[in-house]
Amino acid sequence: MTLTLTKDLTRRAVMAAASLTLATLTVATPTWAEEKIADSIHFLIPGGAGGGWDGTARGTGEALTKAGLVGTASFENMSGGGGGKAIGYLIENADSNHGTLMVNSTPIVIRSLTGVFPHNFRDLTLVAGTIGDYAAIVVGKDSSINSMSDLLAAYQANPRKTAIGGGSVPGGMDHLVAAMVMKAAGEDPTGVKYIPYDAGGKAMAALLSGEIAALSTGFSEAVDLANAGEVKIIGVTANDRVAAYESAPTMQEQGIDASFVNWRGFFAAPGLPADKLAMYEAAIAKMYDTPEWEEVRARNGWVNIHNSGADFKTFLEGQEKAIGDLMKELGFL
Repeated sequence: MTLTLTKDLTRRAVMAAASLTLATLTVATPTWAEEKIADSIHFLIPGGAGGGWDGTARGTGEALTKAGLVGTASFENMSGGGGGKAIGYLIENADSNHGTLMVNSTPIVIRSLTGVFPHNFRDLTLVAGTIGDYAAIVVGKDSSINSMSDLLAAYQANPRKTAIGGGSVPGGMDHLVAAMVMKAAGEDPTGVKYIPYDAGGKAMAALLSGEIAALSTGFSEAVDLANAGEVKIIGVTANDRVAAYESAPTMQEQGIDASFVNWRGFFAAPGLPADKLAMYEAAIAKMYDTPEWEEVRARNGWVNIHNSGADFKTFLEGQEKAIGDLMKELGFL
């Protein structure tokens, strides 16, 4: 049985924090650019630097500003509570955050289901689903593991020494993907030794230091290091090889019947004025037609998706049902 969380996506073409970083990107609008829709957008990122949320927010901001659709973009990393700290901050300071978009993804559904934080997507203003990112299992460049069969052999020989890390909490998305893949390979998904880290950057550092045997992560988070020869991508949860790094084999071609794509999108504070919401929706919709976005999308190996308004809500409700069913099947609920 294929374990696929988001088949519909592929069919559709797919408060202050103790440690927060703030950076601003300002790009002059060229004379040939698209008509500016918004003067500025502040992106709130619920995890640390180097993770999928970070890359999605910064890549979106890059495309919007370089295309001239937005004047300036700024970025704020606010880690904590598996993403719950940033969500709570946005809700508690709603009136002063009408210029803020928070990036999030599948974990906003997973962590609400598991009770990691009390809020869910219904407590926010839904702006737009934006991209899909496949998951990948990655090992260090000097690892003796070169394929999923090698990883499975190491795991079968010594399960406790073959730890798999990820940039999400236990029971979170990276853990869920690792368990899903291991179950599809015939192993007990609850027996996997999973080590959580605060976002993908720290998880990748743990892999490179040898602290973990393999890493469950977003494909886009692994591509640059794979191109630099620092890691080996031994399995991707796409149905076909991804053009951004075509040497990475899929799970399917290695006999593991598992596929997965993680959607990412943007949310705003509750009570966002209708004109502001329409402005953000228009900027993101127009972004897809620009070469600046295509450059960002292609280098990350993302799948274009786009749903806003009622369509985004319907999609999220479908995700809640599909993910809940899978988590029950895997023993996480």
